[in-house]
Amino acid sequence: MQTGTVDEKAQRSDVRRFIFNTSVIGAFFGVFGVIQSTKRGPRDWRLGLAWLGWGITAAIAIGTVIEESKTEELEY
Repeated sequence: MQTGTVDEKAQRSDVRRFIFNTSVIGAFFGVFGVIQSTKRGPRDWRLGLAWLGWGITAAIAIGTVIEESKTEELEY
């Protein structure tokens, strides 16, 4: 017996796109290095740049997944 509607299955599929995308996984694990730098390193302009760099990386990764899903929708 199957549970869930077609919309629920589509939403789960969208979530899987984010979870299993290698760029999103890389951005997720990249934040651990920035957190360690925040805990142990000096609080100067380099720390701000590290967080900015991670934020840009995460935004690009998420944007890439969104663009890929739009492209896939257009192909069908």
